[in-house]
Amino acid sequence: MSKLIIGASRGIGLEVVRQLRQRGDAVLATVRSTPDEALTATGAELFDGVDIAQHETLHQLAERLAGRRLEWILVVSGVMRVQRLGEIDADGVRGIREQFETNALGPLMAAEILHPLLSEGGKFGIVTSRMGSLTDNTSGNSYGYRMSKAAVNMAAVSLAHDLKPRGITTVLLHPGWVRTDMTANNGLIDPPESAAALIERMDHVGPDDSGRFWHAPNREILPW
Repeated sequence: MSKLIIGASRGIGLEVVRQLRQRGDAVLATVRSTPDEALTATGAELFDGVDIAQHETLHQLAERLAGRRLEWILVVSGVMRVQRLGEIDADGVRGIREQFETNALGPLMAAEILHPLLSEGGKFGIVTSRMGSLTDNTSGNSYGYRMSKAAVNMAAVSLAHDLKPRGITTVLLHPGWVRTDMTANNGLIDPPESAAALIERMDHVGPDDSGRFWHAPNREILPW
C-alpha cells in the first residue's frame, strides 16, 4: 500500500516524501502546480493540480486514485498570514478567510473526499500547530492562523470519532518551529529533523492515540 502526502512541493512536505522514499516506501505526493526537480528526483508518484482549498481538485484526485488502497494520508498543506489587533483591515479579513479555507476546511474536505481510499486500520494525519492551542497562547496576535489551527484541531477530534469504526487513527501533529519559507526561515529546527519526527509519529500511533494532539519532535501531548 501507498502513503499519500498532500502538499509536498517544498519544506516539510518535500522532506517527508524524500525520507519515506529513501527507506523504500511507496509514496504518492500532491502539488498545486508543476513539481520541481527536487520532488521529481524522489521517485514518488506525483499528482499536480491539487489545491486543498479547491475541493474539485480533491475530487479529481480521488478519481485518479480509484481502486487504490492507502496506508496513510498526511496533510501538510498550510498557509500563514499575520494579523495584529489594530491592523485588521479588509485585506486582513481576506487573509483570515484564506487561512480558514486552507488550514481548516481543506484538511476536513481531504478527509471527506479521500477517506474511503484508506485501508482498514489506516491513518489520517494533519500537520497542525501548537499555535492552535488555547492553553498555549501566551503572546496573542496571528489571529487567522491561530483560529484556523484551533478549528482544524476540533475537526480532527470529530474525525477521530467518525473514523473509529473502520479502525482509522486520526492524529494532529505539530511539526516544531521549523525553518521554512512559511516562517521566513526562522525557527529552531530544519525540515529534515521535523520530517523525521512526523514520520516517526505516523509510524507508531495507533487506535488508542486517535484524536490526540502531538508535538512531533519531542513526542509531547499538547494541551488544547
